[in-house]
Amino acid sequence: MISIGTPLILKALAPDGSPLLELREVSRHFGGIRAVDGISLNVRSGQIHGLIGPNGSGKSTLVNVISGLYTPTAGSMLLRGSPLVIGSLYKVARQGIARTFQNLQIFSELTALDNVMVAMKDRYRSWLPLVLLGLSGRDENRARAAALTMLEMVGLADQARTVAKDLPYGAQRLLEIARALGRRPELLILDEPAAGLAHPDVMLLVEIIRRIHERGISIILIEHHMEVVSGLCDIVTVLDGGRVIAEGSAEEIRRNPRVIEAYLGSCQSVGAER
Repeated sequence: MISIGTPLILKALAPDGSPLLELREVSRHFGGIRAVDGISLNVRSGQIHGLIGPNGSGKSTLVNVISGLYTPTAGSMLLRGSPLVIGSLYKVARQGIARTFQNLQIFSELTALDNVMVAMKDRYRSWLPLVLLGLSGRDENRARAAALTMLEMVGLADQARTVAKDLPYGAQRLLEIARALGRRPELLILDEPAAGLAHPDVMLLVEIIRRIHERGISIILIEHHMEVVSGLCDIVTVLDGGRVIAEGSAEEIRRNPRVIEAYLGSCQSVGAER
């Protein structure tokens, strides 16, 4: 449930279905390995865009390029029609794209609240340590209110004072999403958020992703659970060998012969591959 303060801190966007992120022949090579090999795709405003494929198909490499962790070898990327910054996680986040990672990227010794506050550090005028220590007055109050809102969005408000390492694994996954929301993105990239979660936690995750999407935030979702992909995604792009091999609705993807051959044939469902 969204609190009264949420609309003030995490303002709802107004997606219009127009192209939000456009990739044109994007490649990323590592020596002779073509991890991403000329990928073109469009993510539209307001969509949840699934990105699936076998292990090693290039999914995480592609989002590492989009988010600025890697520099593309070739190709171009546009956000709202303007060139996307390359090679800088920080600058890409400032431009409106935030992400989570397959491997948790949280500060295990900080509380859940402080984890989110750190992620929002460029929004303070005061020096971050002063904010965390409660020595910056108005900045500190605003920061805590905003961070609590992000925790509330993912169902962790009642664990705000818990040290991150003491949270259950599923809650740590949700904390990373709260940290990404702290960037107040227009596009949120979730890299296998259900990895390692038990079924009840997966269902909770699906509900939270829906809640985030209701705020108008567009999402790229990398996921192996076909149940999650089918339940959430407006469109699904399938990668294999660093290339796009199919795109369509989840049901169309299930029936696509190339996808069945490349990915689904041995396991019958994406959710079976770990």
